[in-house]
Amino acid sequence: MHKMIFVNLPIADVQRSRDFFTAVGYTINEQFSDENAIAVELGENIAAMLLTTDFFGTFHEATTAAPGVKETLIALSAESREEVDEIVNRAVAAGGKEGRSEDHGFMYGRSFDDPDGHCWEIMWMDPAAAAGGPEGAQG
Repeated sequence: MHKMIFVNLPIADVQRSRDFFTAVGYTINEQFSDENAIAVELGENIAAMLLTTDFFGTFHEATTAAPGVKETLIALSAESREEVDEIVNRAVAAGGKEGRSEDHGFMYGRSFDDPDGHCWEIMWMDPAAAAGGPEGAQG
């Protein structure tokens, strides 16, 4: 199956996105970044390619969604409930907009919108619940 994932998203301002995601704690892969794009390393073999809207448009035939239109929710796992809070708190402190939060005991998540309105959910799931599937989540 797949070995890597690159989530491509349109952005308005490369420097603003660079500053935001660096403040949240992510690393920028300069090898794949320039005046039109930044590659944000989200984890091993996971990257967000943040492309200026015009550059993003060169990769497809459709109309690019307008800012504020939600067409995806990017969910990223965390090692603990505390890490969920740390990441989202840094995002909000860097200018992100805090979104929904959910606490189901075995699963905990919080979300934020980046400066371009893309929704990021950081979530943690109890390892026993994750291993047990839906039945494991019932406790």
